[in-house]
Amino acid sequence: MKGERFYLKSHEWIEFIDEKTARVGISDFAQQELGDIVFVNLPEVGDEVVAGEGFAEVESVKSISEVYSPVTGVVRSVNEKLQDSPELVNEDAYDAWFVEIGDISAKEELLNEEEYNEFLESEN
Repeated sequence: MKGERFYLKSHEWIEFIDEKTARVGISDFAQQELGDIVFVNLPEVGDEVVAGEGFAEVESVKSISEVYSPVTGVVRSVNEKLQDSPELVNEDAYDAWFVEIGDISAKEELLNEEEYNEFLESEN
């Protein structure tokens, strides 16, 4: 599980660093659908996030979209680079993580990469 990326059907990804810590961002599909990202509103370090609930917002030239947490836990760190350079999400959605969440206590239903790709195909 460590180092493997999982997904939500709402197009967020999560990569576990260990059993209780993970990084979260949006998928490449999501950034393509959004278009040019101009602003990312992230939570504060220490904020609690709840699986299935919104924790951040992404503003693009097209719209503002909620970002949902795949897990319940506490924000350990935020990707400060996104504050000044939100376009990094468009450049590499999997390198431009949003938050690192620790003290993970619950998870949403997660899809592995193959299941997520099948889901994307079924949506089109």
